[in-house]
Amino acid sequence: MNTHLLALQLMAAQGLLGAFDTLYHHELTEALPSRPSARKELWIHATRASFYSLLFIGLSAWQWHGIWALVLMFIFTVEIVLTLWDFIIEDRTRLLPATERVTHTVLAINGGAFITLLALTFPAWFSQSTELQWAPQGWLSVFLFACGIGVGLSGIRDGFAAYALGKVKNREELKMPLHFSDKSESVLVTGATGFIGQLLVNALIADGQRVTVLTRNAKKAAWTFDGKVTCVESMNELPANYPIDTIINLAGARVLGWWWTSSRQVALRKSRIGLTQSLIDWIAKAEVKPALLLNASAIGYYGIQAIGDNTELTEDSPTQNIFMAKLCHDWEVVAQSARQYGVQVSAMRFGMVLGHQGPLPMLLLPIKLGLGGKLGSGKQWMSWIHVDDLLRALAHIWQLAENPETKEQLKPEYNFTAPETLTQLDFSKVAAKVLHRPCFFPTPAWPMRLGLGEQADLLLEGQRVVPKNLLASGFEFTYPDAQSALRSLV
Repeated sequence: MNTHLLALQLMAAQGLLGAFDTLYHHELTEALPSRPSARKELWIHATRASFYSLLFIGLSAWQWHGIWALVLMFIFTVEIVLTLWDFIIEDRTRLLPATERVTHTVLAINGGAFITLLALTFPAWFSQSTELQWAPQGWLSVFLFACGIGVGLSGIRDGFAAYALGKVKNREELKMPLHFSDKSESVLVTGATGFIGQLLVNALIADGQRVTVLTRNAKKAAWTFDGKVTCVESMNELPANYPIDTIINLAGARVLGWWWTSSRQVALRKSRIGLTQSLIDWIAKAEVKPALLLNASAIGYYGIQAIGDNTELTEDSPTQNIFMAKLCHDWEVVAQSARQYGVQVSAMRFGMVLGHQGPLPMLLLPIKLGLGGKLGSGKQWMSWIHVDDLLRALAHIWQLAENPETKEQLKPEYNFTAPETLTQLDFSKVAAKVLHRPCFFPTPAWPMRLGLGEQADLLLEGQRVVPKNLLASGFEFTYPDAQSALRSLV
């Protein structure tokens, strides 16, 4: 087979592998554009993408003769150096999941193969007159050209993300640190490596608290928090005399994703109810019981509201007989069982949490592309909370429980939602205004129901939930309305 043609075919495979790596790992599972710690990695990705874009487009239908062959070798050299630098930065800033390591290995092998094949053509190309000779390869050239455009756009995306993260870091440095307790306590946190958990643990460390993390991957957690926390993979690793003053239980597998099949429902219940039960079992045998358990839950507890139902749901509103509501209800019941051991318990029913990670980046993506608008009817209620207010509310409840004058006022459940509730269309309009984009593109409901099944109701029906207990306790929101919340984040 022609060496040049084989090299182009391997380049096409490189384009497919790179697209998978970018979309699945960088964007979805690792959310690099939302990680301040990934800023340098994103700059490297942006720079390397510009060279890759040039290679894909330039080699899609042209041969590089004469001096251009030297230019091509220079680009290859720079790309190899950037790739090696990227490997070093990745290993210094994050622990790569197994699938990403395998993908990077295959990319390196495939990349080395097509660079070697093109290098073999160097003598013949260099010996000819200097020109970019037109040599199209049919649909292969079209595909490579498209890959070049795609990787170029990805590089622009990473460059803007790195620039934005620099501004985010500067804003974070200006924030007042959170204060959880007047004394240094021993705190057990589950779900610590998630979006909310990472922010919480870092805030706890900054406040002088001693943190123990219950996690499925102790190595990753230790890496994430620079060895500043104690990591265990099972409550059985903690002896009965291990001191724990407060437990913050955030663990739970991602709800949105695969269809809620019977096996998926079992996994969701195990990740929440099963893990929480292991906490209760440890509390039962602990020599000194924790004083407080703050247990995550969700406004899914209230089920769904029919379109046109404007009833405000408070902590006193009933649950429903649907999977998500039963999941939250049963989760809370297990957590509340810690009361029999003298532990104060409060369930934190989270609305949609707005932050630089979590659902907001994907929610804003179509709006940034000018495709914002109503989802389904657009009349479903959206109940949300800024992640900063969520952490401040958590600290507020902790302080209520710690203060002898207010501990009796502690409620068994709190809605973690902002005072302002909006319909989905109104929320999109606010986001579009903040982003200076139009908001007119409708998305029908049926693709959502086809792709998500029963869980699509969470997006298409919604709930109008208000934070009655938080407001009654004297908590003041920094971001009570969507416009101020979104402006702080974008």
